[in-house]
Amino acid sequence: METGEKNKTLLELGMELPLMEEFYTIQGEGFHSGKPAYFIRVGGCDVGCHWCDVKESWDASLHPLTKTDLVVENASRFPGKAVVVTGGEPSMYNMEYITQQLKGKGIQTFIETSGAYRLTGEWDWVCLSPKKTSPPMPENYPLASELKIIVHNKHDFEWAEKHAALVGPECKLFLQPEWSKAKEMMPLIVDYVMANPKWNVSLQTHKYMNIP
Repeated sequence: METGEKNKTLLELGMELPLMEEFYTIQGEGFHSGKPAYFIRVGGCDVGCHWCDVKESWDASLHPLTKTDLVVENASRFPGKAVVVTGGEPSMYNMEYITQQLKGKGIQTFIETSGAYRLTGEWDWVCLSPKKTSPPMPENYPLASELKIIVHNKHDFEWAEKHAALVGPECKLFLQPEWSKAKEMMPLIVDYVMANPKWNVSLQTHKYMNIP
């Protein structure tokens, strides 16, 4: 088997992933904000949010294929036993193998995804963050543990309610200001959540703490 074919097969099996970065930090957003977690950021995304703060993740070819076993071993060295797989768009890849290996080491599995592709893998927590450029696949809505809507303008509240109507009754609902618009949008979000208490406020607290 030629090297290119072998690499493709390992990627399809989820035994290699285009790794952009991995690091141990404090979860900064959403329901698990404030908790320690090991972050695994995979490269590759065609959703194309104009306000994305990790555009360098979009081109998967820029990020080396890395053995999944090595990534799992790295994650297992830290005291916090939760892993957040993010991107890029992690749902583009087969996540069965990595979630099996993490769970085998007693590590909880969290994913942050737009839901633009079919989710694979065994997840303890699914943060679904829909993007207008590539809406979630319908079958992903019932899997969401948390719905996180990024608020860039006042029209996003109506858009948020459309997605909230599609997730399950136990799904936690969050509104998060887009970072460059935070000062402008935060008063609107505060008023909206006070008037609609099914929603919660999410902040990018890691940016306030100056940590990755």
